[in-house]
Amino acid sequence: MKNVLIISSSPRKNGNSEILANSFKEGALYFKNNVELVNLRDLKINYCFGCNACSTLGECIQKDDVNELMKKLLKCDVLVLATPTYFYNMSGQLKVMIDRMTACYTKIKADIYIIVSGWDNDSGNLEKVVNSIRGFTKDCLKNCPEKEVIKVGGFVETGDISNTRFVEQAFEFGKNC
Repeated sequence: MKNVLIISSSPRKNGNSEILANSFKEGALYFKNNVELVNLRDLKINYCFGCNACSTLGECIQKDDVNELMKKLLKCDVLVLATPTYFYNMSGQLKVMIDRMTACYTKIKADIYIIVSGWDNDSGNLEKVVNSIRGFTKDCLKNCPEKEVIKVGGFVETGDISNTRFVEQAFEFGKNC
């Protein structure tokens, strides 16, 4: 049994990337894994001060939800980062969270799954988003192999991705994590 942490950074409830994150969750639950889906929109996460105090303290000096989130990251065996695409990058919510992970990122040991959705179906533009996330997952999370990536475009409205093969693909990735 694995500890699976899914971080959804969609500011829209039931947005397309969140639908994929939920499908991954259902797949991971299939084999009775411990699964938690965290919606960043529900957390209070301030911008990083750049003070570097976390490097010596082991936690951030700010009193928001980041220290609790870091504890979850340190316990997970599987980490899923799900984001919509905004102006050819990850959501601001995910970027702010990543900026705040300095205190723990060298200690995280988890398999990585990346889920990216967007209105633009140009694969090259979606790959830019994935590569931006990889700046964190590959360059900072040294003990975290990337397992799978879902990058899908052409979905504009909330829920457009429902009933597509991508939902099934996310389920299968969760089931096999």
